[in-house]
Amino acid sequence: MGFAMSLFTTSEWFVLLLWFVAVSAPIVYAVRTRTSLAMGITVSVLLGAVVQVLWAMLSSWGLVEYWVWYDFVLVPNRTLDLENRTFDLAFLHTLATAGFLHSQGDMMHVLGNVIILALVGVPLEQRLGGKRFAAVYVIGLLGGSLGWVVFNAASGTPALGASGAAFGLLGAYLAGWPKDEIPFPLLLIRPWPVVFIALLYFGLELVRALATMDSGVSSGIAHMAHIGGFIAAYALLPLVAKGGPVELGVVDGGPSQGDVHAAKRRRLKATMVNLNDIEDPWTARGLDVPKHLREPLKNLVQASDEPETRTAWMEHLADAGRCPVCDAPLGLVERNTGPHLQCSSAVEHLEWPPR
Repeated sequence: MGFAMSLFTTSEWFVLLLWFVAVSAPIVYAVRTRTSLAMGITVSVLLGAVVQVLWAMLSSWGLVEYWVWYDFVLVPNRTLDLENRTFDLAFLHTLATAGFLHSQGDMMHVLGNVIILALVGVPLEQRLGGKRFAAVYVIGLLGGSLGWVVFNAASGTPALGASGAAFGLLGAYLAGWPKDEIPFPLLLIRPWPVVFIALLYFGLELVRALATMDSGVSSGIAHMAHIGGFIAAYALLPLVAKGGPVELGVVDGGPSQGDVHAAKRRRLKATMVNLNDIEDPWTARGLDVPKHLREPLKNLVQASDEPETRTAWMEHLADAGRCPVCDAPLGLVERNTGPHLQCSSAVEHLEWPPR
């Protein structure tokens, strides 16, 4: 099957490229500036929908003829070859790209997805961190697409929307921190427990999916994509979140920058080496500790339980001390197990505490 892009005129190429920029720019900006990826994706989905509305206007004026996203929407019988039971690699990308497209005539659907992406995605990202959040988002997106393809393999109707990914965020949050309370508009805009929000959405979607299957009449909504995204992210969240900044299931009312910082600090304290159990770099080599370093080293060992105190005394040692092997200046390196002194010339000369 050929690509519709081969038939595009200049105006249609312009709209498609504008959509690519609108969708990618907010995400690239969030990654480069290390700001909220959840908000970057939210803006990406919203701007992508705005470009689709622009296409509808241009189409009504006769300036564009082809629906320029035909090569990027998910068409089950185009993506999955039922006869050979294989995916068509030429359209495999639609499993992801369809999640950044919506029906330009249903902006309320876009708004519903944007609300979940922003109000659920931002606090979930604070729990997971940016990279793990990105992984969860991709799992929900692909889980939703695959769920739709599997249950509608013979369908030639295009499917599109970010709902699978949005439901994935709900499923992931439910699996990780169900007792968190986050502001959400359910009758009233107020903090609601994640377990209530997630199960309400999932339950309603399950009922709608069953009703559609019983009636045999399509509702125009990809219910199985929503359910697929939810289940995939719920099932895989423990693997993705393992070793993350916040412990699974922690109960502290909900995420904030302070809570995340406190969780990171607790995890750091749990992994720091007890300096009372190891020899200092000079004694370990049969050397005397330099006189001007004896008191700072003693204070470090005695008051090293707190990450901030350990870092402060190690900074002092790094400034005042030199490598006992090559006499090079010392440096301070922050690791997952706390601060480490290190030779600035050769790491193998000195790294303390040893890894």
